Amino acid sequence: MTGGYDERGPHSERTAIRARRDRATRAGAVLDDGAAALAGGVSGGAAPAGGVTGGAALERAVRAVLGALAGGAARRAGPIPAGSPGELAAQVAAALTPAPALDGRHGRTGERDDDLGGFAELGRLAGLLAYGSADPADPACAAHLHCPPLAVAVAADLAVSALNPSLDSWDQAPAATEMEKLLVTELAELAGYPAGAAGVVTSGGTESNLMGLMLARDHVLGAATGLPIQLNGLSATGPRPRIFASAAAHFSVRRAAALLGLGEDAVVRVPVDRELRMLPDGLAAALRDSSARRSERPIAVVATAGATDTGAIDPLETCARLAAEHGAWLHVDAAYGGGALLSDRLAPLVAGIELADSLSLDWHKLGWQPAAAGVFLVRRAETYQSLARRAAYLNPEDDEEAGYTSLLGRSLRTTRRADAFKIAVTLRTLGRDGLGRLVDACHDLAREAAAAVRAHPRLELHADPVLTALLFRYLPADPARADQVNARLRRRLLREGRAVVGRTELPGEGSGRIRLKLTLLNPYTTGEEVERLLHAVAAAGRAEEEAL
Repeated sequence: MTGGYDERGPHSERTAIRARRDRATRAGAVLDDGAAALAGGVSGGAAPAGGVTGGAALERAVRAVLGALAGGAARRAGPIPAGSPGELAAQVAAALTPAPALDGRHGRTGERDDDLGGFAELGRLAGLLAYGSADPADPACAAHLHCPPLAVAVAADLAVSALNPSLDSWDQAPAATEMEKLLVTELAELAGYPAGAAGVVTSGGTESNLMGLMLARDHVLGAATGLPIQLNGLSATGPRPRIFASAAAHFSVRRAAALLGLGEDAVVRVPVDRELRMLPDGLAAALRDSSARRSERPIAVVATAGATDTGAIDPLETCARLAAEHGAWLHVDAAYGGGALLSDRLAPLVAGIELADSLSLDWHKLGWQPAAAGVFLVRRAETYQSLARRAAYLNPEDDEEAGYTSLLGRSLRTTRRADAFKIAVTLRTLGRDGLGRLVDACHDLAREAAAAVRAHPRLELHADPVLTALLFRYLPADPARADQVNARLRRRLLREGRAVVGRTELPGEGSGRIRLKLTLLNPYTTGEEVERLLHAVAAAGRAEEEAL
């Protein structure tokens, strides 16, 4: 029997189809009757979330969580729980200490577990998590690149968690595999890459930066030595590889150099200007000096598009030209600044990003996705070659030839969540224009915040915001105490549960480098709310001056 032959017998395929229909009908009857989420007597807390019966258990679990989130947020009543770290740690330890049920069916709070469909402990601990969280949706929570995720993205993430596809083989994630391939193509086009680009969804900028520098190592050193670095490893002789990144580059660049066997000292720190942008003349001089030494070989330039502290964007076109002149790979870390690609207003800031050999994007920053939602892209798919691997149980060659394509050779990970789904859902729901309006709203908010800092007599702005972040500091009466007061006032705001404000240090040596930071990623925060936050910062500064 061609086309539909089943080795179990000519009639067993039709029998199997009828059996599946019968199971679905019975499952539908269970759901329609409003019965508990049971599958052969399994209680709600132990029932699987997938399949035709899993939705009932999941619905009850979600209801328990939603109630707990609201209750925990109301108890917190601010951007972060008030009190010391030790006090919160004690609450968490007490909550996680095993305790016997009161009568075998009641939780710690006395709630009947069956009243919550078997999810009393879920509700109790979710309430604690909500209470003990820094809530990025609160206008006074503005320290980090920590966005309030969109409801549609969170719901999409729930679907992925319930189905639990893994992208290391096609037969674990048929639809998700195809979705990720199409999403990567779409994002490569957004970045201006030509046809033939490739990429993968990652856990974030740290993983993406590691991948970019790994491919730079393999490509540049492989071409220079004629040997596959991924097989032979680094040579004990010959020029030492060098990576060039700004003094404000993300710390993951140095970490990647260490993991790749190059050593953190292989990273040459290029000077930056006051806004923390890489100085073109500094990069040119560093590359020229390294190339002139027979003991060194430039293998990569890492350009930052969106510095963590200021949002500064390095001169990408100049970086690309200088990297090419010295035979080096250009990796652009646009984990933050890549969000500018969504905005007609801000996209010109990242002109030249399409020249990068590899690129890092993070949609859990200016993309409003639940973490993780990183993306790694390469301009030419063939440069991915050193990462390709064959595992007989995941991507056998004949399966690949038959169309069962695997993404195993695109990632450093094996088991990998279908994080592409929530990004794809968000893009289909809001479109680039809709997301671009959110980016612009946050940019407008940062400019309003900068104006409010300038207008305040006890606050000093470091520089105009490029994207959505700005640095500033409180000015105490005694300038010698500026660093101490700014560090202390931030902890006071945390202890009181009033605000989550960032802290950083400017490059250089000596005192006077500590700055406070606002990273504004909530497009629904108002200028008035930011102004109140800044007044709270100033009030905390005055209180700390009085306490010293």
